Amino acid sequence: MKFDTPATTNPIDQLKIIGKPTDRIDGPAKTTGTARYAYERHSEVPDAAYGWVVGAGIAKGRIASMDLSAARAAPGVRAIVTARSAGPLGKGDFNTAKLLGGPEIDHYHQAVALVVADTFEQARAAAQLVRIDYTRLPGRFDLAAEMGAAKLPEPTPFAGPPETKTGDFAGAFAAAPVQLDATYTTPDESHAMMEPHASLAQWQGDKLTIWTSNQMIAWGVGDVAKTLGIPKANVRLVSPFVGGGFGGKLFVRADALLAALGARQAGRPVKVALQRPLMMNNTTHRPATIQRIRIGATRDGRITAIAHEGWSGDLPGGQAETAVNQTRLLYAGANRLTTTRLAVLDLPEGNAMRAPGEAPGMMALEIAMDEIAHKLGLDPVEFRVRNDTQVDPEQPQRPYSQRRLVECLRTGAERFGWRQRQPTPAQLREGRWLVGMGVAAAFRNNLLTKSAARVRLDSRGVVTVETDMTDIGTGSYTIIAQTAAETMGVPLDKVQVRLGDSAYPVSAGSGGQWGANNSTAGVYAACMKLREAVASKLGVAPADAQFSNGMVHASGRPVPLAQVAGASGLVAEDGIEYGDLDKKYQQSTFGAHFVEVGVDAVTGEIRVRRMLAVCAAGRILNPKSARSQVIGAMTMGVGGALMEALALDKRHGFFANHDLAGYEVPVHADIPHQDVIFLEETDPISSPMKAKGVGELGMCGIAAAVANAVYNATGVRVRDYPITLDKLLEGLPPVA
Repeated sequence: MKFDTPATTNPIDQLKIIGKPTDRIDGPAKTTGTARYAYERHSEVPDAAYGWVVGAGIAKGRIASMDLSAARAAPGVRAIVTARSAGPLGKGDFNTAKLLGGPEIDHYHQAVALVVADTFEQARAAAQLVRIDYTRLPGRFDLAAEMGAAKLPEPTPFAGPPETKTGDFAGAFAAAPVQLDATYTTPDESHAMMEPHASLAQWQGDKLTIWTSNQMIAWGVGDVAKTLGIPKANVRLVSPFVGGGFGGKLFVRADALLAALGARQAGRPVKVALQRPLMMNNTTHRPATIQRIRIGATRDGRITAIAHEGWSGDLPGGQAETAVNQTRLLYAGANRLTTTRLAVLDLPEGNAMRAPGEAPGMMALEIAMDEIAHKLGLDPVEFRVRNDTQVDPEQPQRPYSQRRLVECLRTGAERFGWRQRQPTPAQLREGRWLVGMGVAAAFRNNLLTKSAARVRLDSRGVVTVETDMTDIGTGSYTIIAQTAAETMGVPLDKVQVRLGDSAYPVSAGSGGQWGANNSTAGVYAACMKLREAVASKLGVAPADAQFSNGMVHASGRPVPLAQVAGASGLVAEDGIEYGDLDKKYQQSTFGAHFVEVGVDAVTGEIRVRRMLAVCAAGRILNPKSARSQVIGAMTMGVGGALMEALALDKRHGFFANHDLAGYEVPVHADIPHQDVIFLEETDPISSPMKAKGVGELGMCGIAAAVANAVYNATGVRVRDYPITLDKLLEGLPPVA
């Protein structure tokens, strides 16, 4: 199905099932422990051996020697995979460094060996017997030290150009009566999902099956095939359940490759799970940023000049963190400058983590907006409202398909009791607690990508959906079932959904908050083709066939869908392909975050007391799971604001706190009740579903709202995330 004109009224608009707060259909399997994840496919592969990954002990250099004799002689050992034993390997399109290192080492904990044994304990014990001597080389580990050598990266479809200029920023900024020039930093962060990267590989002749934990099945098939040098047709990836991804499982990692190599070398299936330290140093992470923001405004609060420059680092051939991109779109202002620069660092790969670009970018931009509002003596909500725009500020001929930022801000301010906020910082006390409120805009682009599905109607009247779409805890199973049920006019319990298998049609996959809108649009397209097949079998025009209550109504008579399907059933396959509407219109999602914090006036301890998110993100397909996505994103944003940071050893180039004991994330006691409001909205320019993404919108801006609330409570402005108590203590007001 080609989507190149705005959607009109269609079966989804019935809203009998779509738009309802529906329980997750995969919930019972997950809560009872019967949902099988990659490491748990015991029934399919009962005789799997176990692999233990050995990670490099240096960040830069080469392996001088590797002694495997003691490990080979250890009990139960079946094989040891190294770069030498693996033979020539390619590198996937989505991998920056080789997944199996040696003799050259690209980063700390790069996989250099896999020990395969009969039991997990034997593999782990034998791996400790591998003796490796290294020749260490100097590395580049400090982003601040490498800023001067950073360069403009190559443009990419996702990131766009590395630099944009509109008008005369320098002149307008110099002439602005009110100016802000500030630098902000965000640290390296880890995905820290609960399920580790894990894979189980089995060869049957020259055919390879990998049960794995992966967000993008088709990408993974291509990279496995390219790395191993085998046809894509010989690779099958299966990932029906993913225990958290956050972008860290967008790409095939060492667990999948080494499981395949280990299985080939050992002559039996092999399962591999990355131990937690390797998840943080071996896989991808959100890279640190340094961001300079300059804003010039008139005394009545109109932005006349805005510039955002960002620096990040990655391995050679890597990509930059696009922290400046939202500044190209979010606020008005005739004179503009954005620049992204990339430094070469010898650290583990920096790449996508939930809301890449906008999450760290909004952490800086929305503090800057708060700072200049304070300089102007303007309410931060009002300042943002005054600088709203209904067109792309860099390309004014491109209007937004929908933009309700002002309504989000106004609605949130009313619901949160914003008028009770004290404009002057450090004025409100409750006992020993300093209390403050903060606000930030939320923004994330709506990304479109083609997605396909296959649907089957059988003699029981059951509709089965097959697509390689994944569910990473986001509710994909449920919204896909809702889409099929709504379109085919059957109850939800008459839909079966099969996901995460490369044997199924290629979907959008899960990432960039594009999964829900695109994958359901693909299922809708396939269901519309199935409706055509039903109508054809009845000899009526598709437009004359009405589908409801498990029946098709045509020529004045209802016929059960089960009867139409017959013994052989009906099958249809189609997908959604987009035209150029996203070129004619800027498609984005918007929101507003409001936060109240208490800061201990003596210790500087920060407690989040209240949180509210107001979101405008097109049609909400399932309000219950969408709310879950937003509150999860808000929680993650609190982590980014107050505690999450990979502690980088700048001498040796590794993240020292590489486990969940040292890497702090929010727990239940850290998070109060969270309120979420979805504005009633449909966006017919986005897709036939008239929906947009929401899973990352809840994270974009929330950290800045926390930071702004801390400032309002204490009068201490922290520009270096995370905001830990040591950064507050010296500036806290005197204790009464």
